[in-house]
Amino acid sequence: MIDPLPACRIVPEGLAVLVRLTPKGGRDGLDGISALSDGRSVLKARVRCAPENGEANAALEALLAKACAVGRSHASVTAGATSRLKTVTLSGQPDVLLAALQTSLNG
Repeated sequence: MIDPLPACRIVPEGLAVLVRLTPKGGRDGLDGISALSDGRSVLKARVRCAPENGEANAALEALLAKACAVGRSHASVTAGATSRLKTVTLSGQPDVLLAALQTSLNG
C-alpha cells in the first residue's frame, strides 16, 4: 500500500482529502501540499469559479476527480461546503486514488 499524502486519510469509502480552496483563482489547478498554522497539512487547490451557488465546490469536485482519474460522481465535498477548508471524499480503491493524486501533484 502507498503511504497516504499528508493531507489525505483512508476512509471506508476510499480517500478523504483536506483541501484549502481558492475560488476565483484564475485557473483550475492543484498547487501542492501546504501546512496550516495549526500544523495540519492541506492540499492547496484553486478554481476559476466564484463561491456562489456551489459552483466553486462543483469545480473542486471535478478537479479532484480528474486528478484521480475517476468519474465526477466519485468526488464529493463532505465537510466545509461554505469554508475555504473542505474535506473532499473520493470513492474508490485508496491505493489507486493516492497513486493518481501523487502523479497529478508531481506534474
